[in-house]
Amino acid sequence: MAALGLLGGAAAGCSPGAEPRASVPAPSRAAGRGGFTLVATGDVLPHAEVIRQARQDGRRSGTGYDFRPMLAGVQPVVSAADVAICHMETVYGEEKGPFRGYPAFVSPPHVARALKETGYDSCSTASNHTLDAGAKGVRRTLDAMDAVRLRHSGSARSAAEAARVNLLRAGPARVAHLAYTYGTNDVPLPEGRPWTVNLIDRGRIVADARAARKAGADVVVVSLHWGTEWQPEPDEQQLTLARRLTAAATGGRPDVDLIIGTHNHVPQAYEKVNGTWVVYGMGDQLAGRMFNPEGAPDERGNQSSLARFSFAPPARRGGRWTVTKAEFVPQLTDLARGFRVLDLSRAAGEQPGRERLSAARDRIREAVLSRGAGKDGLVMTGEPAAHGAGRSGAARATR
Repeated sequence: MAALGLLGGAAAGCSPGAEPRASVPAPSRAAGRGGFTLVATGDVLPHAEVIRQARQDGRRSGTGYDFRPMLAGVQPVVSAADVAICHMETVYGEEKGPFRGYPAFVSPPHVARALKETGYDSCSTASNHTLDAGAKGVRRTLDAMDAVRLRHSGSARSAAEAARVNLLRAGPARVAHLAYTYGTNDVPLPEGRPWTVNLIDRGRIVADARAARKAGADVVVVSLHWGTEWQPEPDEQQLTLARRLTAAATGGRPDVDLIIGTHNHVPQAYEKVNGTWVVYGMGDQLAGRMFNPEGAPDERGNQSSLARFSFAPPARRGGRWTVTKAEFVPQLTDLARGFRVLDLSRAAGEQPGRERLSAARDRIREAVLSRGAGKDGLVMTGEPAAHGAGRSGAARATR
């Protein structure tokens, strides 16, 4: 894995009061060609049955709770990127528990090591479940991530930490990772600690993006926990906020270079808005058996996409880094195989269950391309681009 968190004045991932530590980045896969690749994935949402499976896997490996086997199927894609971003929707408990699933999650801190060893560099931690265990849950979560050198954005243990810029090294570039949520399930922010979790506010996001640019960011990535659960189409809040954020610019240069969305439980579309890629919703990367609002088991809740973007440096100093290739990888949490996350661009062609996996892959493809991203060059890994495909034919054109 090539990406390594660097300091933007100070490190967002450091413990409060800790002295900043310089990092020497590992050689980048993209450094030789001047660009970098970025991958991002959807919600990590350990329900009680997922935790039980991690306990079983942990007995075999002797590590307590082991989430690494669940993510092993996408480790090659994640670790090959120059910078990889996940979404940790829940907060962590103490090392030995107790842990719980829905509705107020408390997950084993072992998840952090699994994410790091899968190849992730930073996780968004702003979600509607960030305050499920109060400020203590936030502290435990960020402490566990710090312990394995996994960076984080979206929640904080102090006002000073909340104000810091999370800068990641991606080959020759510095990538700022910002994160925000629509709300916290009506749980009030801790008294006197409004900085505990970032709430979505257009003015604040733009101001933070501009501050990140001043801190040295070449590329600004914004994680947004937004939208309507179980709705495959982006809602009005998503569409409006995406237009406004991508329209914001300073000196003719957009303030935000990429938007990646979570929360909806189902895969949603990718779209180029004002020249900037927006991923409205990637879906749940790792979750237990999901039930839709009607109370019925719904396999869409275990389907997601992995977004992968290749960036190239600007022709002139201070210009915009541009996306030269936009891809997605269809993913599935396979309940029958011990909650293993599968890369469907490969697994869909394998036995057993080929037809079921192919159907899931096709459903994800249809959702991702439903707003015509194929005409702007978005492709599913392993398939050719369908330039000029219109909205109605985008999904079919890439088959």
